[in-house]
Amino acid sequence: MNTDPIADYLTRIRNAVAARHRLVEIPASNMKKNITKILFEKGYILNYKFEDDKGPQGTIKIALKYHPVTKMPAINSLERVSTPGLRKYVNARELPRVKNGLGIAILSTSQGIISDKEARNLNTGGEVICYVS
Repeated sequence: MNTDPIADYLTRIRNAVAARHRLVEIPASNMKKNITKILFEKGYILNYKFEDDKGPQGTIKIALKYHPVTKMPAINSLERVSTPGLRKYVNARELPRVKNGLGIAILSTSQGIISDKEARNLNTGGEVICYVS
């Protein structure tokens, strides 16, 4: 049994990027789907597809993004912040800046799963899920 599915999700993407894979397949959940949408909107992944035919919740297929000339991945680091054993909450004034604004923090708020920039605009805090740069 997997005790931290979000950490598993991030590790699968991290391992696929390290192995230079084009596609990664991950078991789906609603939170993982929302995180995938944010990664796509912010330009860290090329594309994604939700498939409902496998398993109880289906799977997420993610096409990873690489630079066309240098072949460098768009995702340099994925870091889990809040874990099941130690939750990390921030209020609107304490929202983190990842790599001085070059990365994003993904938060779980009362408004849903959003990036740190959207949380600043909405003036809301929440649980910091992960950092992406």
